[in-house]
Amino acid sequence: MKRQLLKLSAVAASALVLSACGSPESGTTQCTMEPQENWLDQGQFQQSLKDQGYKISEFKVTEGNCYEIYGVNQSQQKVEIYFNPVDGSVVKKEVE
Repeated sequence: MKRQLLKLSAVAASALVLSACGSPESGTTQCTMEPQENWLDQGQFQQSLKDQGYKISEFKVTEGNCYEIYGVNQSQQKVEIYFNPVDGSVVKKEVE
């Protein structure tokens, strides 16, 4: 019985340490929890960005449920942008 309690205590302590450190994906930018049927159409969204002057070299859906682009903006600066795929809002943006 005592041995089982020690094992349970070790498991509980491990779980506490892991929760304090965060999950392996804690560095992931999270954009939405909405199901994909509520997302903007990928093709139409990319076209709207091109219409705004973006030149997209890469477009992908991230693990954090974002539309992410790599490319060049209207000012010819390199960009990496994460968009909320539900409403198209910018969640995170890096410009060089």
